[in-house]
Amino acid sequence: MADRHDVEHFLSGYLTPPGPIAVLSARHDQNVALWRRTGRTVELVRVWEVERVSGQKHHHQPLYTPSRAEAFLNGLLATEGLDLSDISASWGTPSLPGHAEIPVPAGAEDFPLHSLGHLFSGLLMDSALFKRETVIAMAVDGGPDFVQDRETKSAWYAGCVSVRGRLAFVPVESPGPLYTAAETIFGKEPGTLMALASACRTRIDVDAEAVMAGVELFGGRRAPWQEAHRVVATIVSEARRQLAGREPDREFTDEENLQSAVMEVVQRCCELVAVRNVERLLEAGGVRAEDAYLSTSGGFALNCPANSLLMDRFGFKGLLTPPCANDSGQALGLGLLALYGTGALDTADILIDSAYYGNDLCDVDAALAEFAPWVEEVGDFSPDRFAEDLTDSVVAWVDGAAEIGPRALGHRSLLGDPRSTKVKDLLNEYKQRQWWRPVAPIVLAESAADWFEGDRPSPYMLETVQVRPEVRDAVPAIVHLDGSARHQVLTAGANPLLHRAIAAFHARTGVPIVCNTSLNDRGEPVVDTAAEALVFCIRKGLRVAYLGGRRIALRTAPVPETAPPTAPRERSTAYFAGQEQDRDALWQGWLDEGYTEAGMFLLSRSPDLRAELGSSTVERVNALGAYEAAGSPGHALMVRRFCTAHGPGAPSDR
Repeated sequence: MADRHDVEHFLSGYLTPPGPIAVLSARHDQNVALWRRTGRTVELVRVWEVERVSGQKHHHQPLYTPSRAEAFLNGLLATEGLDLSDISASWGTPSLPGHAEIPVPAGAEDFPLHSLGHLFSGLLMDSALFKRETVIAMAVDGGPDFVQDRETKSAWYAGCVSVRGRLAFVPVESPGPLYTAAETIFGKEPGTLMALASACRTRIDVDAEAVMAGVELFGGRRAPWQEAHRVVATIVSEARRQLAGREPDREFTDEENLQSAVMEVVQRCCELVAVRNVERLLEAGGVRAEDAYLSTSGGFALNCPANSLLMDRFGFKGLLTPPCANDSGQALGLGLLALYGTGALDTADILIDSAYYGNDLCDVDAALAEFAPWVEEVGDFSPDRFAEDLTDSVVAWVDGAAEIGPRALGHRSLLGDPRSTKVKDLLNEYKQRQWWRPVAPIVLAESAADWFEGDRPSPYMLETVQVRPEVRDAVPAIVHLDGSARHQVLTAGANPLLHRAIAAFHARTGVPIVCNTSLNDRGEPVVDTAAEALVFCIRKGLRVAYLGGRRIALRTAPVPETAPPTAPRERSTAYFAGQEQDRDALWQGWLDEGYTEAGMFLLSRSPDLRAELGSSTVERVNALGAYEAAGSPGHALMVRRFCTAHGPGAPSDR
């Protein structure tokens, strides 16, 4: 074992910087990563998604003061036997102790650090592969946050051609703003809209290529929001015209018919943008797709159909996309970018080949004691008993370190029998989501080719695959209208216990597949602990939970003289509670300096103006803010929303 003095630890954090800038620069899906360097070895130790700690879905709320931020980070580090004094450098969040600037690779100066963080989260998942192969990489999300930038960047979305580690950067477009526009118009999250695009039979006749002709979504000084909103609004208008008087799909509401028809076209528009990106990068690098790997990152990289289309169309050797491709992976990407920039990977390699870097499951015994009135029996894991439990039913499965990213990957999951539409409906009921949503499958790697077309591994549920026609009727719970499924391929090495369980289900039923969805209620982050899992099971009436390799049989009938939980279990809210006075004081400080609310909104998205605060005049910022607000009713609305979200009276549990 290495001497403690031979070991260095680093933090990379995607947190809102504490202090005055906190009310201007709130981030969402905040997260922190811990890294360890021992001699020539570098490893990722842990990734903490703040929403799993706080219970605030897509955690937005800042820690407004340095003392709050330090207490929070010390609380996380304590689980690894560390504190902030053990950290050699902290990257990604200004104002934290030990903060160090992230060196930017030559040629990447025109891109926001946010976009480069996304880019490197996929590019450096396997640093040995990065050093010996060709990789075509693109960071495609909604838009950067500019928290770490000192000037407005000429391009928002970073693309890269890496040939054996030699980097050439190229601006790319992002389809993300199209989904953001659809989310704004329809009020549904992107994942729901992606699923809805292939859920309903209603279609409209729209030429996606004609719609996207002349549309460019590079960002930079010409933000993509207005153009993206115009495109989606045009499709919506055309859908209303074509669907007027037409018989809808009666299994869906009229609004769902409209949304499905629109999103099918929006998806095609997004795919056209993604194809343009790949063609641009291949041409810029002078490389062939069949000789290269594809890396996608950023929120749009969670779009399974687009990933699969690019892989099928161009014939890449493989896909390099992290399970936390959206902003929940920023700490991962910023850490990899910093390790690369500081030279830590020049003589060392890092391999991130698992999703299991979240908190360990440490509270099973305590949770069983706390919820003893609802526990009927505790037993050892038995594969045959698991197969029996799952038959025509649903179980909770909680094991080891939690997955990182927004998708269930077999450590914090609800599992179900894929042969049963009743089970699909039950899973959707537990999750309080639309009845029509198929459930993603986990399939044993050795049997995947017998049930799904194609032979690419998909360990993180990031591709769409066709279910073989001859077996679709056997697994109706996982099949989309077009015959596809968003599957996770599971090897025995990646998750030994779950592999044994599914193998037993295969032996019992002939089906090597289980339904898999995240273990959480609607609007709740995925559960992190055994106690949170038991609360979910008791509230929903689940009969069986598997916790850390033990089978827990639960009572579903009321327990005399014991009130059941009626809401998700409260998490570690103390870190974030009672901050209203700090927030209001920071907000008032900007007003006292003479800034208007329109001026503050301008500062929130203008890194070049923030960099000049020491020398620029308040009057200049206010005048520019007023000019923009006066020029567009939509801009004035954005100012009001900014004040509602970040100023006095803002919700503390968004």
